[in-house]
Amino acid sequence: MDGKAAPNGVATIEDRILRITGYYGYYPGYSSQKSASRSSVIQCKPGGNCPNRHRGMTRQLSPLSVAEDSAAPILELQNRSPLGICRHSRVERQSRSGEEGTQTHTESSNQEAEGQTRCQSCTSTFLKLIWRFLIILSVSSSWVGTTQFVKITYETFDCPFFMTWFSTNWNIMVFPIYYSGHLATAQEKQSPIKKFRECSRIFGEDGLTLKLFLKRTAPFSILWTLTNYLYLLALKKLTATDVSALFCCNKAFVFLLSWIVLKDRFMGARIVAAIMAITGIVMMAYADGFQGDSIIGVAYAVGSASTSALYKVLFKMFLGSANFGEAAHFVSTLGFFNLIFISVTPIILYFTKVEYWSPFSAVPWGYLCGVAGLWLAFNILVNVGVVLTYPILISIGTVLSVPGNAAVDLLKHKMIFSVVRLGATIIICIGFLLMLLPEEWDEITLRFINSLKEKKSEDHADDITDSSVHTRSRSRANGTVSIPLA
Repeated sequence: MDGKAAPNGVATIEDRILRITGYYGYYPGYSSQKSASRSSVIQCKPGGNCPNRHRGMTRQLSPLSVAEDSAAPILELQNRSPLGICRHSRVERQSRSGEEGTQTHTESSNQEAEGQTRCQSCTSTFLKLIWRFLIILSVSSSWVGTTQFVKITYETFDCPFFMTWFSTNWNIMVFPIYYSGHLATAQEKQSPIKKFRECSRIFGEDGLTLKLFLKRTAPFSILWTLTNYLYLLALKKLTATDVSALFCCNKAFVFLLSWIVLKDRFMGARIVAAIMAITGIVMMAYADGFQGDSIIGVAYAVGSASTSALYKVLFKMFLGSANFGEAAHFVSTLGFFNLIFISVTPIILYFTKVEYWSPFSAVPWGYLCGVAGLWLAFNILVNVGVVLTYPILISIGTVLSVPGNAAVDLLKHKMIFSVVRLGATIIICIGFLLMLLPEEWDEITLRFINSLKEKKSEDHADDITDSSVHTRSRSRANGTVSIPLA
């Protein structure tokens, strides 16, 4: 096949054909170079030793010829040899394994971070639930303890107003307890006088003056004393369960007074709750036939709930909302007012022998301090709970005092509850729980129902999609294609 060299440098017919077709690897003398390369490939097997003459020929090639020769088919055949494929596949496997290892490490680290975040969120949620449960339990326990201690104190000391006055004096300690908590938790600590002036803004921009002290503190102190005094009088006539259930009606009275005086929003559910509370009151009074100590005790309990509701409405009207420090300041101010101005009342009752005790050592100071301490704890928990948690939790703790007192009366005092009293207690508690519904409860309920419907429709659509995909996969496996109908 080899012929003489042509004048233009094309030696063979193969070179001419390659030049005419424009083969990218062509250069003058390509065919001779190709034949030499073939002979080198035939003589040099993979893994064998090549003769020196071929090495010399390889060294004599110019860089341009070597670069162009790398694109020639013979070198492509060498690269596609078994050893070349193995090397290339090894490199690809190593690179892929490295990338997969990096991706796996990244995914595992992300999963660990997500797991830690979920654990932290679950832990914080669990701690919040425990904290709220403890608040509810503390409020309920303190109120049950106060009621039961009063019943025990009545066995040896029948002076309800003196107990009210003595317990109200303990309110002076509310602000010092609050300031102690401020010193323990606050980063920027303030002096007692500065903190006192800051919290006295509840009375106005000028703070607490003598005029405001008499004008704002006097009516609230009187309402506070009346609420507690009537509650203690009711405990002389009724059981602790009945009194605590009737006192829960104050929520309904607050709504009615707010609707009339403060022009609050009208809510049908709360009107129903108020009607249920009134029904429970009537049933409780009817339990003993509207006669004897029962009707008087019911009147005392309802009066206590009414004065409590009036206290809350007037506080909202004149003083507005208050934080924990302002509430602590206000309660301590009530204690000072009680100590200064109302101390004359138990003295008058003593000398008129309305509330008389003799000798002085016969006073059960232990029980009185127990009543005052539990009452103080209840007031602090109510103010702290409103600030640190939701107000609804305090209300739930208050209503849970009803079954708590019922358990104590049943187990300790062996009380037998009539059907009418039990029904009245249940109706009042249900009405109290209806009062806890938020103002937008109907909108929230509709939104919740719509979200459930949307979620159900989405789940149904996902089930249809999954079933259609499963049907298609089965049909393709069987050699057929199924088109689901819409």
